[in-house]
Amino acid sequence: MIEWSRKEWKARQAAHLDRVGDLADAFTQRRSHGTKHPVEDFLFTYYNLSPAKLKQWVPPLGVAIEVTAEDLLECPWLASDRFVRQNDRVFLDEAFLTDHTRQLAKWIRDLCDRVSERPTRFRCFGLHEWAMVYRMPPEQIRHQGYELRLTPEELASFVDSQAVCCTHYDAFRFFTPEARPLNAFQPVLETRLDMEQGGCLHTNMDLYKWAGKLLPWCGSDLIGECFANAWTARQLDMRASPYELRALGYEPIPIEAPEGRAEYERQQRDIAATSEPLRERLRTLATELVG
Repeated sequence: MIEWSRKEWKARQAAHLDRVGDLADAFTQRRSHGTKHPVEDFLFTYYNLSPAKLKQWVPPLGVAIEVTAEDLLECPWLASDRFVRQNDRVFLDEAFLTDHTRQLAKWIRDLCDRVSERPTRFRCFGLHEWAMVYRMPPEQIRHQGYELRLTPEELASFVDSQAVCCTHYDAFRFFTPEARPLNAFQPVLETRLDMEQGGCLHTNMDLYKWAGKLLPWCGSDLIGECFANAWTARQLDMRASPYELRALGYEPIPIEAPEGRAEYERQQRDIAATSEPLRERLRTLATELVG
């Protein structure tokens, strides 16, 4: 059992809140007012970890933290039945690991292995967001209230001129019916293990989803770093989209121009590089949970 002093885990908790707190609080405030944000809400609606749960820092399995009575009052979740308390130490109780969690961990481990072994693919240029509005009537476009940067005819002409090559099922399933035949792949849920690869923006965002499914066992440090990575990817995703979002502070990356496509690929490669060690940490944790 690894032990973290009170000073160490408090520093980790503060760093975690620095990563996730502002976005989580902003979403909670918008939700209370019934308003939406086309970029930031995604991290809390597509991914279903609640803002409150995301902010609750916990140590990973195999780590004991030094706590005081005041700490347990401030962080009551650390006093829940999932934790063992021995004198001034608290740690996760492995007895609460279920067969379901172990089976899920095995699937996540296998996904991480397959993604890491498969060659990365770049040069998709974020066309999935364009394929989601390709030849769609204006009244059906998802982010109502935000104009497209190109006319419907210009947008369709650009998509037709490109090689659409999306490998991610959860992105592809939102393609318009007219855009689906344009894609070089036809991913379905059952082929996720066979299709996902480490260059894909959504595959790398999903590290946050898979880590969240292994909470609390993975601990909040990994969750927070995956969240921050997903946030970086989400911003790239929407800046490269056909939506006009400058009023919200998102300068477009115009993938309809060669320089925009080059910038997208550069940032896509940076995100893939950041994701690789996160995926390895998730794979290691999942392997430990499988036992």
